[in-house]
Amino acid sequence: MKIGVTRFPGTNCDYDVFEMVKEQGHKPQWLWFEEKFSVDAIDAVIIPGGFSYGDYLRCGALAAQSPVMVSVKELALKGKPVLGICNGFQILCEAGLLPGVLTRNENQKFIDRWVELEVKNTNSFFGKKLRVGQKIKLPIAHGEGRLFIPEEQFAKLKASQVWLTYSENPNGSMKDIAGISNETGNVVGLMPHPERALHAWMGGIEGRSFL
Repeated sequence: MKIGVTRFPGTNCDYDVFEMVKEQGHKPQWLWFEEKFSVDAIDAVIIPGGFSYGDYLRCGALAAQSPVMVSVKELALKGKPVLGICNGFQILCEAGLLPGVLTRNENQKFIDRWVELEVKNTNSFFGKKLRVGQKIKLPIAHGEGRLFIPEEQFAKLKASQVWLTYSENPNGSMKDIAGISNETGNVVGLMPHPERALHAWMGGIEGRSFL
């Protein structure tokens, strides 16, 4: 697959994701924030983590208005896969492609550590090797990872949209949610970093399950 990797000012996990895509046997292609792209030429998109636009407004709010996101939205509407990791998750929420918003961690501190996650649903596009009920460990690194969805909006979510939950909630995210998808499952947001768990020397290899 040809997988586009977006780059915004302040993105800092782009090379990690680029290398993850290559290691998994796919063809990565850079997608620059100032430019739209042909959605027919790209099979999937990954929006990496970082601090897009320095997080000077709401995290991801400025990146969500970038020209590249016009094409990402078009690609998503065609049913092609889109994965947002950490800041990428925030961008997808700000772009209206995923429900809710990511807010400041409950303890008001940046959290950088490994966490245990439980797989709540399988996904046809990402993490196909995972099993419902499986416990996995991945690293997190965020200051604004607490997912909030208004109750009336959350009530409309399908149970299948909750993808991953924290075993021990590190940031106060509602319902312990660490990853969600849109209704059709092709757009996924994930707060932990699978690209940082590809080799034993990194601390774990369970990130390989996501592509």
